[in-house]
Amino acid sequence: MATAFDRTELDTGTLDIRPMTPAIGAEIFGVDLGANNIETRIAEMRAALLKYGVIFFREQDITTAQHIAFARHFGELEIHPATPTDQPDPEVLRIEHGPKSRGQENAWHSDVTWRERPSLGSILLARHVPEVGGDTLFANMHLAYERLSEQMQRWCEGLTAVHDIARVFARRLGKRPEDLHEQYPPMRHPVIRTHPETGERAIYVNTAFTSHVEGLSESESRWLLDHLFATARDAEIQCRFRWREGSMAFWDNRVCQHFAASDYFPARRVMERVTIAGDRPFYTP
Repeated sequence: MATAFDRTELDTGTLDIRPMTPAIGAEIFGVDLGANNIETRIAEMRAALLKYGVIFFREQDITTAQHIAFARHFGELEIHPATPTDQPDPEVLRIEHGPKSRGQENAWHSDVTWRERPSLGSILLARHVPEVGGDTLFANMHLAYERLSEQMQRWCEGLTAVHDIARVFARRLGKRPEDLHEQYPPMRHPVIRTHPETGERAIYVNTAFTSHVEGLSESESRWLLDHLFATARDAEIQCRFRWREGSMAFWDNRVCQHFAASDYFPARRVMERVTIAGDRPFYTP
């Protein structure tokens, strides 16, 4: 199905960009994200994000304050409920696993879809990584949508799904679902989302947070969600990023899903994530 959006028209300026795969992802070289004049490159980097879905940087020896400052150029920042309340920089979600904590992010998902306004994107910085393992995979969910049959596209475009924080964070935060729902009630979002900047359509359900599709029986909802969840596992719409200390990934949460491979236990992996708030998902016929 053709779209009106032409990626070739995006102006990425003079950035040194090297695509990861034909489907998604690109590394950008020669940029210091902590530089005082970084604001002069923001428009180019935003264009690159829209063009490639996720962009990667190497050798970013930046402070936490610089990480936050860079993210602020793209919008308002979120505070995740898993962030300790006494943390001096609440905008940073620290994700650490090691001998006493096996990684739990190894499922295809979009971040915080349980919010009324799920994130625009996340910027993840590697502080400590295992010698091998701990890669992150990314999938282009616009291409996943494009690969559905026309009949399946038409059916899904009229559906709404429910996203629930308790599916993951009730256990992790040690809270009852009812308590979490007082602050973060389940949210209804379209199964197929229209990207607010490109107009492209993408599958917008994920294994972590989507509980069911409204208007379908339990068995129908489960069948459809299992079918849509599986589309992210298509290797031809993915890229895989191997981390080094100082590496950074910035992904468009509106069109990407990601999977953090938890294959490094008991080695230690420490990441810091800053997340940019987005808008309420919608579908435009």
